[in-house]
Amino acid sequence: MYFIIGGDGKQYGPISEADLRKWIVEGRLNQQSLARTESETEFRALATFPEFAVELGIAPPGIAAPLGALPMSNEAGAGKLTVPAIGLIVAAILGMLLDILDLFLPSTKLMQSFLAGMQQQNDNPQFNDMMAKLQTAGHSAFAIGNDIFQIIIEILILVGALKMLKRQSYHFAYAAAIMSVIPCITSCCVWPLGLIFGIWAMIVLSKPEVKSQFS
Repeated sequence: MYFIIGGDGKQYGPISEADLRKWIVEGRLNQQSLARTESETEFRALATFPEFAVELGIAPPGIAAPLGALPMSNEAGAGKLTVPAIGLIVAAILGMLLDILDLFLPSTKLMQSFLAGMQQQNDNPQFNDMMAKLQTAGHSAFAIGNDIFQIIIEILILVGALKMLKRQSYHFAYAAAIMSVIPCITSCCVWPLGLIFGIWAMIVLSKPEVKSQFS
């Protein structure tokens, strides 16, 4: 007898081998569908069950599928999370460093030189007034509060990405991926990086075989 994880993420069973074969033939299950026997505790892809190799199209009738021909196991599939998780970790750390720098050094010498040069090239009083306001904007309470808020969000993303890497707390990991793609709540300089890896992580996390690897 077998137990399976349906397309809705719920567990079904016990199911006889004959019924399981029928469902595969009908297209209700495929190589990546998760299943386990009564004696097992962990779900794995149906493609890792040699007894269903023929129905799944892994081997022709009368020939057993060699182990090397079987598709990746759930654990290998979950390994696809490694790159986006590391990408989110890098983006979060860079964002925190930039926000901390902006918090304690709101007007760097480079920015001051740039603004001064712009002022010298334009004699418009209104333009000069706008440049002067930009020089002091970093000191405002709003700017300081925004930097602190972004640092908190980036810490949450960092923790979530670390949990993603360790396959812990699925919902926290997914929330971290969502936060990384929302504009203006993290450092603008690294947001494009967070956007790319955040979307990547959400796509991989949505796969049932990956979700099942989380504790």
